[in-house]
Amino acid sequence: MDIVNFKRVSKSYGAVHALREIDVCIKAGEWVSIMGPSGSGKTTLLNLIGCLDKETSGEVFIENEDLSRLKYENLTKIRREKIGFIFQEFHLITYLTAVENIMLAQYYHSIADEDEAIKALDKVGLKDRATHLPSELSGGEQQRVCIARALINYPSLILADEPTGNLDEANEKIVMDIFSKLHSEGHTIVMVTHNPELGRLADRQIYLEHGKAVAIPVSACNFDKAKDEVLQGLWSLQEEGKNKVSELLRRVGIADKAFLEHLAKLNLLRIEEDNVFMAEEGLNLARSVVRRHRLAETLLFTTLHIDRMGINKDACELEHILTKEATDKICAFLGHPVKCPHGKDIPPGECCNASRDKD
Repeated sequence: MDIVNFKRVSKSYGAVHALREIDVCIKAGEWVSIMGPSGSGKTTLLNLIGCLDKETSGEVFIENEDLSRLKYENLTKIRREKIGFIFQEFHLITYLTAVENIMLAQYYHSIADEDEAIKALDKVGLKDRATHLPSELSGGEQQRVCIARALINYPSLILADEPTGNLDEANEKIVMDIFSKLHSEGHTIVMVTHNPELGRLADRQIYLEHGKAVAIPVSACNFDKAKDEVLQGLWSLQEEGKNKVSELLRRVGIADKAFLEHLAKLNLLRIEEDNVFMAEEGLNLARSVVRRHRLAETLLFTTLHIDRMGINKDACELEHILTKEATDKICAFLGHPVKCPHGKDIPPGECCNASRDKD
C-alpha cells in the first residue's frame, strides 16, 4: 500500500519556490532517504508529509486520505495519530525526565502510561536512564529518547530530519542501528540526510535539486561503485524471483534508468520493457561483488562480533577494496562458509572448489 503519495505538488513562499510539481510515492515498510544540497526542498518535503505545512498546489495523500481537503484540526489528528517525528534538535522538555517526555507524547495522543513509556525506553537501550533530565543525558541518549517518543503512539510513518546531525560517529552508529532494526520490523521511515553513506542505508533515495526530484548523478569517480551496487541489487532481486526495472531502481537509488541502459550497452545487462536480466559478463561480476560483500559480512560478524543489523554498512566499504586473493584468504580463514549472517547464499570461489577436491 502507498503510505505517501504526492501528485504534482508545489510549495511556494511568496516568490520562493521550495518544491516544483514533485511526484513522490512511498510504500508501507519502505525506508526512504531524502537527499540534496541545502535549500533543495528536503525539509519542505518532510514538513508536507508530516502535515506541518500545506501545499500550494497539487495533491498530497497519506494512507489514501487527501490532505488538501482536510481542515487544520483534521491535519492535527493525522499528525498526532499516524506520524512520529525525530528532529535534529531534540526538542525535549528540559524540566521533564526522559520517561516524562515520552509520557507527554502519550498524553496528547490518548492516555499517559509510565510502564509503557519505560518499555519504549528499554527498546532503545535507555531503561536505566528513565529518571534523568535531558541535561543529564548525552546527545546520543537524547536522540534515543526522541526515537522512543516518536514510536510510543505506534505511528504508521516515522519522519526523521537529520537525526544524526548533532551526534558523533559512535552515537551516529547507535542511532542508525536502531533505524535498521525498526526497518526490519516493518516500520516506514522517511529520513532527510546530507550524508550519502547514511542515505545509502535506506531502500531508496529521493534526490532533490531546486525543489525538483532528479536522478542521482553518477560521475566517473563513483561509476564502479554504482555499477557494483546495481549488479548486487539485481542479484538479490533475482534470488527473490524478481527482475523488474522499477523494483531495481527502487532498491538501488544511486542509479536511474539511463544508467541501467548504459550498463546494457556495456553488455552487463539486458532490458526488456520493464524487466532486467544480467548478461553473462554482468553475472560473473555480480557473483564476485556478492561474494566479497557476504564474506565481509561474515568476517565482521564472526570475528569482530559486530551486530547483524550493523554489518552491512561496514561490509559495503570493505567489498570495494578486497582483491580476489584477499577474498579467497578470508573465505579459507572462515572455513569456506556457504551462508552469510543474514542466511543468504555465499557464491563459492575457486578456493572452495579446491578445498572440496582436496577433501
